[in-house]
Amino acid sequence: MTETSTPDDSFHVFDTTLRDGAQREGINLTVADKLTIARHLDDFGVGFIEGGWPGANPRDTEFFARAQQEITFRHAQLVAFGATRRAGAKAADDPQVNALLESGAPVITLVAKSHDRHVELALRTTLEENLEMVRDTVSYLRSQGRRVFVDCEHFFDGYRANPEYAKSVVRAAAEAGADVVVLCDTNGGMLPAQIQAVVATVAADTGARLGIHAQDDTGCAVANTLAAVDAGATHVQCTANGYGERVGNANLFPVVGALELKYGKRVLPEGALREMTRVSHAIAEVVNLTPATHQPYVGVSAFAHKAGLHASAIKVDPDLYQHIDPDLVGNRIRMLVSDMAGRASIELKGKELGVDLGDDRALVGRVVERVKERELQGYTYEAADASFELLLREEAEGRARRYFRVESWRAIVEDRPDGTHANEATVKLWAKGERHVATAEGNGPVNALDRALRVGLERIYPQLAKLELVDYKVRILEGKHGTSSTTRVLISTSDGTGEWSTVGVAENVIAASWGALQDAYTYGLLRAGVEPVE
Repeated sequence: MTETSTPDDSFHVFDTTLRDGAQREGINLTVADKLTIARHLDDFGVGFIEGGWPGANPRDTEFFARAQQEITFRHAQLVAFGATRRAGAKAADDPQVNALLESGAPVITLVAKSHDRHVELALRTTLEENLEMVRDTVSYLRSQGRRVFVDCEHFFDGYRANPEYAKSVVRAAAEAGADVVVLCDTNGGMLPAQIQAVVATVAADTGARLGIHAQDDTGCAVANTLAAVDAGATHVQCTANGYGERVGNANLFPVVGALELKYGKRVLPEGALREMTRVSHAIAEVVNLTPATHQPYVGVSAFAHKAGLHASAIKVDPDLYQHIDPDLVGNRIRMLVSDMAGRASIELKGKELGVDLGDDRALVGRVVERVKERELQGYTYEAADASFELLLREEAEGRARRYFRVESWRAIVEDRPDGTHANEATVKLWAKGERHVATAEGNGPVNALDRALRVGLERIYPQLAKLELVDYKVRILEGKHGTSSTTRVLISTSDGTGEWSTVGVAENVIAASWGALQDAYTYGLLRAGVEPVE
């Protein structure tokens, strides 16, 4: 069902994540996945959602059937994708064409050949018959009350080889009743100036309403899409997070961000742009791919600042080193603390973390120097906010946050005759005036240490039962003394409502892991509002 509330029809944002985006290596969507993504895209406010090719596979056929029953679209119209009729047949008699009608989708996108060699070699028909296939299929679908878009496959390569024939396909589609004729850079080999020149010429010579579908094989899909808009295209086809075959498609989010914030075009419903970051990350979770941290507009690093010079300027005016206010797209500014940090970086980071540094220049100076000293040893705080906050609070409060004191720890790995290994750890610690000795086994020495620490502390601090280690990264740093080296460990921990990262550095991986584990549990207790006892 559709209850639309969208900007006018003068400009289309058309999403093909569920069809073209699903062709990315590593993505395999279930029907439930597709329904979830469709809801997210509708929330974002795109005008059209291409759901797949009904009749070509059972999954897409089921998706259209269920989408009609289970989703009330507020902004988008559902689109079915298919091909023009077969050569020598009639569109009304073609089972594949009629499957498009049976999908119930109000809009149908037809893929048509526009490269003469593809017509002759792939379709194995004549150039004139290909034009008749386009005319017949578009006319038939229009007579059945469907809105029709036509994707001219390999258009730019075909235009280079035979421009007059490529334009004749556009004319045939438009004259038969296609609302939009989409010029496809199917191989992704074009550059912005080339796109702009061809789109402008085709628009002038055919009078058709044009769209653009750009693949990203030259890394120019977003730029090519915007170049087509500059040349008169009023329909852009994109995928969420740039998913797609080979290296992907034009990324929906930077395209829409540019159209709304740089071009001043209203292409989304009022207020929808602020959902951009949330929707991007939500779709990444559904397809089971980690969100790209450095993606424009929506990446967690899109508004992250590391250099001290940048931080000093941002403290005066955030716009000095940001092209937009991150809040416009639902993102936020982040200050990264590293050995590049200056006073402004520390002050802004303290504000972000809720630690009041006041106007204590001596305190800020101590933190700056300590960070630089620790990073020289191998620590990194830009990826370990929790460890940095503990360091910051220690300097600000004049003492370390201490919920327990470790007397000693050890981890043992036993190599057994049958080829298996046993991992056991013992931790001796003091908490609330009591001495505790805890031993545990694990599937590795670090896991055994983690379990032993929990055994020793959970009776005193039941809040730790909620904690879960969700990521663990090890990096061997540059060797310092001959064959010896320094190891850095980053641990991510969750309490079910939030996630934080801690860092440990030592000359062996177990000791480095232990340092990161201590910080992880200390920070977890801090988050839980537990007062330190020592």
